[in-house]
Amino acid sequence: MSEHQRNPFRGFLDMASEMNRMRSVGAYGQEGVGEDRERTHANAWVPPADVFARDRDLVIRMELAGVAPNDIDVSFHENTLTVSGERGKDVDEVSFYVHERFYGVFRRSMTLPAGVDEDDISAEFDNGLVEITVENGAVSSEPRRIQVRNRAG
Repeated sequence: MSEHQRNPFRGFLDMASEMNRMRSVGAYGQEGVGEDRERTHANAWVPPADVFARDRDLVIRMELAGVAPNDIDVSFHENTLTVSGERGKDVDEVSFYVHERFYGVFRRSMTLPAGVDEDDISAEFDNGLVEITVENGAVSSEPRRIQVRNRAG
């Protein structure tokens, strides 16, 4: 992406996921500490993601280490792309000395640029990463300036 091209995702935040993370940090002092309760959509872990342009395509790369490809659901509805699924624990009856990885349900949603069609979206899984490509999704028009007229005269 050239330097003068407008970034349609500048300032992008997955607000619901960020608020859940902040609530967890506020309640426990740091992420994951003291959390023995069952995780739900309201307190699900949020996989880290990179969003970037590759030529004219928009690429979303999400880290899902330890998640089986058939446990990942990618859906698109009303310009919102959602990646969800579950990472199961591979050890049950152990005593953890350090427990930093999140397990259970995850969900990550983001709004895609207007005009994206589901046929423009493809997803591949390789080596713990799911890569979602939106054809021509990085092409955005510049905002148009609307002239404000004075009604008084």
